[in-house]
Amino acid sequence: MTGLLAATDLDRTLIYSRAAWQVDGVGPDSPVLDDLVCVEMLDGAPLSYLTRRAADGLRELRALALLVPVTTRTEAQFMRIEVPGGPPEYAITTNGARLLIDGVADPGWTASVGERVAGSSAPLAEVAAMLLAQSPDWMLRVRDAQEAFCYAIINRAAASADALQSLRGWCAERGWSVSVQGRKLYCVPDLLTKTAAVDEVARRTGSTLVAAAGDSLLDAGMLAAADLAIRPAHGELHAADWSCDGLAIAPTPGIVGGEQIVEWLLAQARSASAERSAGAAQARDNAGRTGAHGVQLV
Repeated sequence: MTGLLAATDLDRTLIYSRAAWQVDGVGPDSPVLDDLVCVEMLDGAPLSYLTRRAADGLRELRALALLVPVTTRTEAQFMRIEVPGGPPEYAITTNGARLLIDGVADPGWTASVGERVAGSSAPLAEVAAMLLAQSPDWMLRVRDAQEAFCYAIINRAAASADALQSLRGWCAERGWSVSVQGRKLYCVPDLLTKTAAVDEVARRTGSTLVAAAGDSLLDAGMLAAADLAIRPAHGELHAADWSCDGLAIAPTPGIVGGEQIVEWLLAQARSASAERSAGAAQARDNAGRTGAHGVQLV
C-alpha cells in the first residue's frame, strides 16, 4: 500500500510553453525565466518548461509519494515529456482513455473505457463532423485523439460566445462535453474522465490519500473527488471561479503558479509521510507492549 497519490495535470498546471507563461502573467522579460528546465522538445526545438525549483520539488515529491501525471495529451504527446526523476510508474493519458504502466498502455483498461463510452455517447465521427461544419474563420483544424475524443485548433478572437455556447449545447445533448484551453477546443465524452482513471490507479496501488491538481474543466471531477486539491490562479477553472470543498489556489498565475503547486503537493506528501511514520512508531510501541497471544502487557 502506498501513501499519498499525487495526481496532476500537466499543461498549464505543471508545465508551460512560452505562449502559456506569457498569457498567464509572466512576461518575456521576467527574471523567473532565467532559470527554467526544458521538459519537452518538438521537431528539435524546446517547447515546454517548468522552473528549476519545480523540477527539484518533483524529484523530492517522487521520493515521498506516487506521482501520477494525468493529461488530455495522447500517449505519443505525453511520451515527449521528460518528467523530472525519470519515467513515472503510472501515467494517465488521453483524458483517461489510456492507463500507462511503465510506459505501456493497459489493454484491459482501454477496452473497458471504450465499452463504457460507446454505450453512453454519440459516435466520435458525428461530433468531429459537427466541428468540421463550423466556420473556418474560427475552427482552424480538427484532430482525432486515439479515437477516444476529438479536439480542434481554433482562433479564439474569431470564436463568438454564441458559437461556443451553441456547440456546448449540441454536444451536451449527445453525451459530450466541451473544454476550451488556450487555442485548443476539446470535445470529450462525458464518461471519459480523468477521475475514473485516477480511482483505478488508487485501487491498484492501495493508495488511501489522493491529492490532485489541474486547471481546466476536464480536471474538475478529479479535483472534486480527491481528498486534497489545488488549482492555479489562471485557466478555465479560474475563469469560471470554480471551487470545491477544501480547494487550495496557487496565488501566482503562470509558470510561478506551477512551482507553487509543486510546493503544495510536496507539503501534503511530507505531512502524509510524517503521519505514516508516527503511526508505524505507535504500532511498534503497541507491539512491544503486547504478549505473544495479543494480550496487552502492563
